[in-house]
Amino acid sequence: MSEPAPRMTATTDGVAPIARPRRPSADVALYRVGASLARRLPHPVGAALTRAISRSAYRLLPERRFITERRLQRVCGPDLEGDALARAVRASFESYARYWFDSARLSGMDDTAVDTRFSHQGYHHIQEAIDTGTAPILALPHLGGWEWAGTWMARIPGYPVISVVEPLKPARLFDWMVDERRRMGIDIVPLGPDAVSVLIRSLRAGQVVCLLADRQVGRGGVEVEFFGERSLLPGGPAALALRTGAAILPTAVYQDGPNHRGVVLPPVPVERRGRLRADVTRITQDVARCLEDLIRAAPEQWHLMQPNWPSDQEALHRFREKKERQAPPVIATDRP
Repeated sequence: MSEPAPRMTATTDGVAPIARPRRPSADVALYRVGASLARRLPHPVGAALTRAISRSAYRLLPERRFITERRLQRVCGPDLEGDALARAVRASFESYARYWFDSARLSGMDDTAVDTRFSHQGYHHIQEAIDTGTAPILALPHLGGWEWAGTWMARIPGYPVISVVEPLKPARLFDWMVDERRRMGIDIVPLGPDAVSVLIRSLRAGQVVCLLADRQVGRGGVEVEFFGERSLLPGGPAALALRTGAAILPTAVYQDGPNHRGVVLPPVPVERRGRLRADVTRITQDVARCLEDLIRAAPEQWHLMQPNWPSDQEALHRFREKKERQAPPVIATDRP
């Protein structure tokens, strides 16, 4: 049985995880070596290696490739097919591999490098929200590289940042990833029953909350329409905003040539109009519409390679059945 994720506690300096001492493990050692290598390699060499890895992943992960095809056609329309679709899927795999490469290098960059390689549009929406006394909630898709926004805000203007992350197994690997995010300037709270109270205190203390809002993880969720089909998205941003008065700012961070560019949209209207559940659903639907606009600007950078709609599960089941039917039969031999 794996050990539970570290609990979070409020401190005078904000929110920080209390992690128990852990013995080194092979999985953590592998990630550490990979991150160290990414930071030490000259950027052109690392970028070339990343592209090679993405091409291998494209060939070796047919189910991820299949889901990515569905996701791109959902965003771009069914006319995206054939060679054009294949190129878009390869670009998506390359973008995702680059995300990991850039994230590994980010924690080792100094402030000047972070500031030089990050540009932004709409940052005044964040500043205006902070000036009200309650920090904003940034609602982001799994697109580009969201950590760049958090790192830039924490290091350059100096606003503390916190995010919620699904605990990984083994727990040692999760603790290492939490430490990496903290090196970037981003505090992490594990997804769980304590997360809401931690985030409420963080918002009221002026800590900007970054929430990935395009995929429901675990139980719960709010049913909305997202790219033409009903699906479940996290209701956390809406519920937090209603409880604290915090602004919800739809935000995306794009890979922009060798750099990154953050785009912050105006705040989503947040007010009570009726029953809480109805208000959360209405606000979450508004957030979903904004995320659609942000994703359409660079659909190949949307790193959502898991089933996210009910029809994805059904289609994936049919895909697996087809692969099994096409698999060559096992030929028995007379060998003893």
